[in-house]
Amino acid sequence: MSGRLRILVLLTAACLSSAPLIAQSTGAIIGTGVDNFDITGINQNHWILAGQVTTLRGDPIRGANVEVEPLSGGGGFRNLITDLQGRFQTEYSLSGVTVKEFSVALTVTQKGFLKAHETIDLAEPSKALIYTVTLREPEEDPSLLSQADLISRLAPRLKKLGASEGLSAAGEKDYARGVEEFLDRNRPDRALPHFTKATRHDPSCVQCRTMLALAQLDSGDWDGAYSNLGQAYNKILADPSVGRPEPLLALGVMESWRREPRIAAGCFVEALKYAPQDSLALQELGRSQLLLENWGAADQYLSKAMAAGAGPEVQLLRVEALLGGGQPQAASAEMTRYLGGRDVKKMPFQVRQLWVQIQDRMKVQAAYVRAKPKGNAAIDYLHRLPPDLKGLEPATDQGQLDSILGAVGKTVAEFFRNFPNTSSLEQIHQEKLGRNHKTFATVDQEFHYLCFTPVKAWGPGFYEYRADMLGNRTSPRGS
Repeated sequence: MSGRLRILVLLTAACLSSAPLIAQSTGAIIGTGVDNFDITGINQNHWILAGQVTTLRGDPIRGANVEVEPLSGGGGFRNLITDLQGRFQTEYSLSGVTVKEFSVALTVTQKGFLKAHETIDLAEPSKALIYTVTLREPEEDPSLLSQADLISRLAPRLKKLGASEGLSAAGEKDYARGVEEFLDRNRPDRALPHFTKATRHDPSCVQCRTMLALAQLDSGDWDGAYSNLGQAYNKILADPSVGRPEPLLALGVMESWRREPRIAAGCFVEALKYAPQDSLALQELGRSQLLLENWGAADQYLSKAMAAGAGPEVQLLRVEALLGGGQPQAASAEMTRYLGGRDVKKMPFQVRQLWVQIQDRMKVQAAYVRAKPKGNAAIDYLHRLPPDLKGLEPATDQGQLDSILGAVGKTVAEFFRNFPNTSSLEQIHQEKLGRNHKTFATVDQEFHYLCFTPVKAWGPGFYEYRADMLGNRTSPRGS
């Protein structure tokens, strides 16, 4: 009993003696008034960076390299690799006393894509938002307006802005510095901070936000550009008095790059409300109709663009519209005007290819005219059946026609509505033949192939994906 009492007394003494030490230590920290002193695990904020790397169409990119460089609040450089879903995540634990805001610069690279740069201001501590980083393929589609052409056509329009465009004195100074870095010194990355300050000074300035978006595009920040143009578009919808064609034009071109010609066309139509004779808006609206195969509308808008002073590129687009609309003769005449005496054999591939298509279409048309039978004798299927239809008995009346056609239409609709998702091993064999019909080049390719059919409002949508034997996204190549 006395032994237990001695142990209890010793433990009590130990606890009583340690209490003042903790109190003195805590009191020393609180009483120092030193704001930047922190104990590990106490007063720490956790900043979560989570994102996904995708293509323009939203497909995930695995194995992309993500470099994270903190711009404020400390923390070290980190290197991340995206998973199978293109995702990445990391966390910074920083002093909650000294770090109130935290931002990082991302540099994302992957073989076969352009490098992307983004600056991200993280949300509140411990709040995880998914940030998207879009990578673009290096080869631009020659049928679309290039990024360089978009910037060179729009940026000069926005070079000088002032109070009439809603800029304050402070905003005007920052904007002028940004213009100098972007257009005069060709340093879009250094222009971004100045344009960002200008938009913060004057949030209602849609032209400032448009110029910021163009600089972001030029520096590799697709998502920032798309977001800023979307904000400008929303401001214009909310207050048409601040409307300008430039943000609508830029957003429309970006939508066309995303293979969304219908959405792009809507942006161009809105742009024409503020500048009905804008040659670039007319040109791109015509181009969107080409992509939608609305040949007549494409020819109409492209003709207006030419009348408004658009460049020679519009003539080539109009050649495509005329050819697609079944007017090879008119297309040939427009091509002749475009060439202006130049040798077509010395022109770029796209021009030569279009010229060959015109010649082929004219030959087919001529052959059809020669083969067309003389006269207008009609074939009477009811009384003189062709040999292939021998034994077919015609109906005595048309009463059942509606029900038959309805049943056929319902069956076809059900077939497409229930079309299954398909996964397979695809094998492609190509041969290139010479004039003597002998093979002089072959290409064999294998892909993991996936076709899935999400149901849209108008019916099924077909999406195809191909990956090589290592699982990397790819597409068939020609011989």
